[in-house]
Amino acid sequence: MKLTVIGSSGSFGGPGNPCSSYLVEHDGHRLLLDFGNGALGELQRHGDIYAIDAVILSHLHADHCVDMCGYYVARKYRPGGDGPLPLLPVWGPSGTRERIAQAYDTDDAECDSVFSFRNVLEGAPAGATGNTFRSGPFTVRVDRVDHPVEAYAIRLEAGGRTLVYSGDTGPCAALDRLADGADLLLAEASFQEPRDNGLLGLHLNGREAGECAARAAAGRLVLTHIPPWTDAELNLAAARAAYEGPVNLATPGAVFQI
Repeated sequence: MKLTVIGSSGSFGGPGNPCSSYLVEHDGHRLLLDFGNGALGELQRHGDIYAIDAVILSHLHADHCVDMCGYYVARKYRPGGDGPLPLLPVWGPSGTRERIAQAYDTDDAECDSVFSFRNVLEGAPAGATGNTFRSGPFTVRVDRVDHPVEAYAIRLEAGGRTLVYSGDTGPCAALDRLADGADLLLAEASFQEPRDNGLLGLHLNGREAGECAARAAAGRLVLTHIPPWTDAELNLAAARAAYEGPVNLATPGAVFQI
């Protein structure tokens, strides 16, 4: 399994760093986790943008989904080619179709001509907060995490290896469950101590991301979703103080073999 960081800035893009988007590949299947603002431009550095097999959106804040609008244009109106592209599976929270259509100022039917929208809880038992589904060679498991909107952490398993992406969340049991035994934990670390100590939930800080990785006995921790106004090196040091394994910062173009 191969992880390529497309963008890792939190809340708004930084210099040379789009918002959250991560390309995961295994056995020729290319899966995109989140598609925040600026990500489509950077994605073009990493192969054919039409060779994406599925998109999974952790939640519907703009810094995680809004470049779906540009991708709609790219897939709908590309010149040449051998006819229309197949519908692209897009997994997301409830209301994903409506959110993307509203952001692009079109109707749901037009979005349905390009994307096949699927709720991440599709097929789950009534009342469930988590679910498991397949995308190519990946077994995908999601669980709802602690954020002001409907938001999910995502666990990908393929080839005997596991990647867990926190999405946006404060510390919570759901993230701990999904992260357990992960070979790589891609965890947000938006908040900074002591500046943001009065804010509960919403996001992790570096120490909390490190503590989650330690509880999970994760093989590696990669910190992401750090806003331009936050000192990434301080969050990195805080994570390393809480977790003894290898810790990296997610930067555009960084590649991790899992």
